[in-house]
Amino acid sequence: MTNRTKLDDFTSSGFGLSRNALGKQELSSLMTLFARHSEVKPGQRLINNTHLLELLKPTGSLRKIAQAFIGEKAMPVRALLFDKTEQTNWSLGWHQDRTVAVKERINVTGFGHWSLKEGIHHVEPPSEILSRMITLRAHLDDCGEENEPLLVAPGSHKLGRVPVNQVNDFVQKHGCFSCLAKAGDVWVYSSLVLHASEAAKAPSHRRVLHVDFAAEKLPGGLEWLGI
Repeated sequence: MTNRTKLDDFTSSGFGLSRNALGKQELSSLMTLFARHSEVKPGQRLINNTHLLELLKPTGSLRKIAQAFIGEKAMPVRALLFDKTEQTNWSLGWHQDRTVAVKERINVTGFGHWSLKEGIHHVEPPSEILSRMITLRAHLDDCGEENEPLLVAPGSHKLGRVPVNQVNDFVQKHGCFSCLAKAGDVWVYSSLVLHASEAAKAPSHRRVLHVDFAAEKLPGGLEWLGI
């Protein structure tokens, strides 16, 4: 696993880095993707986008990284865009990504807290499903401390769902790690890892493609919405 945190380390910490993972053509596709969405809202969702599909094709770098962590059946199930500028200098407190997007609402045991976001059904699956998912963050720009990179709490993915009132206690006890990046780097983290991002001190572009991957079908007739 060249230029990538070893799987053992990932299992322990819940995150890892693949350096210089994106080739020139992939960076160009990512640039075009953001150019077509020039006013990116934090967490803007993408569906059926040609440039996104090119980036996530089976032979592409992102799919191969995902396969290295969760197996050959790894498939992208959600894609979001993030940027951080003077106009959109947002922040997010410590949290876990607990919901997934599905094609339609079907009541299945273990799935709850349904919501409708922009007409899309979201639901919290059992933590066992989330524990087998990963998120890839592909960086189009360098991201240093001044632009407030993603913060992650090492080992927090092992806790399952963390009660909201215990999140800050865990972070204070176990610390956090800053996910600094260069253009073309890809960070990988467990979907259950606690993470956060503060407002940038000197905001400039911090363009990131965030993609959730899973390697299993959902039960009871539920289907991933996908990309």
